[in-house]
Amino acid sequence: MKELKKKNAFISDMDGVIYHGNRLLNGAVDFVEWLRSNKKKYLFLTNSSERTPRELREKLLRLGIDVPEDNFYTSALATADFLSRQRPNCSVFAIGEAGLYNALYERGISMNDNTPDYVVVGETRTYSYERLEKAVHLINNKGARLIGTNPDMTGPTEHGVVPATGALIAPIELATNTKAYFIGKPNPLMMRRAVKRLGVMSRETMIVGDRMDTDIVAGVEAEVDTVLVLSGVTSLEDIDRYAYRPAHVMRGLDELVEQLRS
Repeated sequence: MKELKKKNAFISDMDGVIYHGNRLLNGAVDFVEWLRSNKKKYLFLTNSSERTPRELREKLLRLGIDVPEDNFYTSALATADFLSRQRPNCSVFAIGEAGLYNALYERGISMNDNTPDYVVVGETRTYSYERLEKAVHLINNKGARLIGTNPDMTGPTEHGVVPATGALIAPIELATNTKAYFIGKPNPLMMRRAVKRLGVMSRETMIVGDRMDTDIVAGVEAEVDTVLVLSGVTSLEDIDRYAYRPAHVMRGLDELVEQLRS
């Protein structure tokens, strides 16, 4: 715990760590208060591409936590950063929500449903066969490359597990015989961008997450120390299935705060 307390920066996942849907999880308020009172740099890192940083801030405000917009980094923002560096002023056919569209526009990336450079897929509740058919056509016949904001097959909510980007993009991969390139965790690219945004070194940073296959492996590959919380999709029994291990395992943020304050 002494090493944990010495960290200068903390990166925290959101779904399954801070909240489930619209239900705040135990310890979330105390965790943010500890970060602030100890003058730690922090960033909320989420593989979800649905919401903008402003919408995420407003959601946390409704749940009782006030966090500035600059303290959020989403897979949509990471995707827009990646595309703007790979091919400046490119165009895309996007399947997603406001968080993805806004991130792309802010990086000078335009929408194009005729000859786009990329087909980009993120979480959406307006998934349709028509848009699926369009995406397949643009990849097979127009040479568009397939990008996914994140590879998560499912995500936790207060009502249980729901499909995420990995599940939505799978039919496009199958129909085009193409493998998507995913930007979000566990791609260490997103983790490195997050550390860079905080202005710290990897060794000074700790990531708190609920998924072995995204949060923890991303931390391991980016050489960032890891805390696995069991308040999301990973159970204690799941850990031994993986070749890598988290540095710490906690029941949730409430136990983490207890340890940090001790």
